[in-house]
Amino acid sequence: MRKALSQFALPIFCAVMLSALLPSGCRLDSEEREVIYQISTIDALMEGVYDGEVTFDELKKHGDFAIGTFNALDGEMIGLYGKFYQIKVDGKAYPAAGTMKTPFAVVTFFDADKTVKTATGDDFERLKTAVDDAMPTKNIFYAVKVEGTFKYMKVRSVPRQERPYRKLVEVVKDQAIYEYDDIEGTVVGFWCPDYAKGVNVPGYHFHFISKDGTVGGHVLDCTLGETIAGIDCTSGFFMALPDGGDFFETDLSGGKKTDLEKVEK
Repeated sequence: MRKALSQFALPIFCAVMLSALLPSGCRLDSEEREVIYQISTIDALMEGVYDGEVTFDELKKHGDFAIGTFNALDGEMIGLYGKFYQIKVDGKAYPAAGTMKTPFAVVTFFDADKTVKTATGDDFERLKTAVDDAMPTKNIFYAVKVEGTFKYMKVRSVPRQERPYRKLVEVVKDQAIYEYDDIEGTVVGFWCPDYAKGVNVPGYHFHFISKDGTVGGHVLDCTLGETIAGIDCTSGFFMALPDGGDFFETDLSGGKKTDLEKVEK
């Protein structure tokens, strides 16, 4: 039986200093809302640590806006407006029960601090450049939301795994890819600074859910239609680590940049 999770708090800056240093567009109205809460590490997920102990009933206490996965890597997870969905390998989205568990998740309370200027026809790279331009600094974390109509959306999901678990770079070889034209919905994601490598994905990590909540997945590519985009400047980071099991037995000392790039793309 697995033990309870150990908790590791990593404050990025103190709130008092941030209040003075961040531009007025990045407010710190409530310290608790300005925290990214993360379950485990991206490198652990890369290595096949797919069993978790945190339920979605517990996860939703820490935010209403999330991405991640499920026990046994059973599809992609997205949380929006406090509702959590499981996007299985069939590309369809299913409501996640509160008793379901996650081995890796990133969640926060989304409060848009800055608007991102986008234009119809912007591709995935131009979207990321627009978000880059809206950031007051590259030294904190950001939650990113893009909502509206997308001329094109390309997403993927992965199949449920059985022990002995394969590494994620092998699993994605069996990913199912879905493409949609003129679809309305929301991109939910996070941007992490480069120094977060090993803990989370440096740069962008996006998931998508359609407006009717029926389809979605991990975003591989997109073209914008009429969208509204915003970022939430997030100054705090809290990570809960598994206290035993596969996590304790997995070698997390090596860099996994090349494999991570394959997984993300």
